[in-house]
Amino acid sequence: MASGLFALLDDVAALVKVSAASLDDVPAQVAKTTGKVSGIVIDDTAVTPKYVVGLDPSRELAIIFQIAKKSLFNKLLILTPAALVLGYFAPWAITPILMLGGAYLCFEGYEKVHSLFNKHPEVQPDSAQMQTITPEELEQERVAGAVRTDIILSAEIMAIAYSQVTGQPIVNQIVVMLAVAVFITVAVYGFVGLIVKADDVGLHLAEANNSAATQKFGRGLVRFMPHFLNILSYVGTAAMLWVGAEIIAHGIPFTAHLLHDLEEALASMPAVAWLAKALACGLGGLVLGFLIDQVVRLVKKAVPGKKTAA
Repeated sequence: MASGLFALLDDVAALVKVSAASLDDVPAQVAKTTGKVSGIVIDDTAVTPKYVVGLDPSRELAIIFQIAKKSLFNKLLILTPAALVLGYFAPWAITPILMLGGAYLCFEGYEKVHSLFNKHPEVQPDSAQMQTITPEELEQERVAGAVRTDIILSAEIMAIAYSQVTGQPIVNQIVVMLAVAVFITVAVYGFVGLIVKADDVGLHLAEANNSAATQKFGRGLVRFMPHFLNILSYVGTAAMLWVGAEIIAHGIPFTAHLLHDLEEALASMPAVAWLAKALACGLGGLVLGFLIDQVVRLVKKAVPGKKTAA
């Protein structure tokens, strides 16, 4: 009996050692996965600040915290278990789901590019049609809109994260995906919080009781932030097109080989290879987004519906 118990303890100890050894790779896997989803992370960071524009500045961080909390909840308790279950019972569905998400990113990216070159004057609604909304309701509406956008991007992030750990022990899969979920959520919304409060920091630094150099820096920060937000918006749009097209390209053997051949041809110049691949994917994503947009327009015309005011 005692020898059997000792044998069982030896087996448990061996299992623990194997698990610990496999978990040593987790930081590297998290870093690799985070790099793979960097384009979506950039877009998520670029999109979120617009949801607090025009609201009470004292509520900005509270609103961002609400969005971050819901985003983390979705990643940890909905998207991660869904990816693991789907990967176990229907692993063949991961690539098509990723490609659908990539197509959505291309469509959204094209819509943003299209809106930059086709700006129309806003149609002011009649006063009788205007709906009164309280600040609290507006805040809830903004949070709901941000969460809807975030869950799409988060689903893409977690699907890519799962694709990077397939074949790993289940413990590794769970730990890596949870770590990616927490790290990306904290990084994205922490940076968003810094962005939206940067102008307040600048105003504080520009106060008369500070040194002349500090005041100058503060005023420069206030002037710089609107330009920075515009640049971030453009970078986010480019990232959507690039990442969306690359996801789709890797799901099609022919285009996957083309990208691989492009990287091989420029292997001696890694920076140029990365730029060439990103540019090719970005242009491909723009074309694909245009095609999807045309299909959506045709479907809207074919399906009868109520006409809504602009």
